Amino acid sequence: MRIGELARDTGVSERSLRYYETQGLLRSERTPGGQRTYGDWAVDRVIRIQALYAAGLNSRKIAQLLPCMRDTDGAPNERATPQLVDELSVERDRIDRMIADLIRSREVLDEVIESASGLLDVA
Repeated sequence: MRIGELARDTGVSERSLRYYETQGLLRSERTPGGQRTYGDWAVDRVIRIQALYAAGLNSRKIAQLLPCMRDTDGAPNERATPQLVDELSVERDRIDRMIADLIRSREVLDEVIESASGLLDVA
């Protein structure tokens, strides 16, 4: 598939796909005319990259992680290392702290909404 098709199928811009290539996160073949082509596997890879970015990982960490994952099911392969597992555990802990902070923020917001609603009822 060509870059435009991959962009359409994944909802990721062509610019982002080119960036993923420069960061070593995605690879393409070139046609004789120089156009990028990707295998069907690229859809799963791009979706996985997006999920890892959304989790707060940077491109350097993602580049370390991707070779340790199988594109079809996301399970680790034989290249996963104990150090990588430790680093990913640190990332998971960071995400857990972010979730806890967001929950606390929502609780504060809920209190303000409840208080403000009570004031509106009185008026």
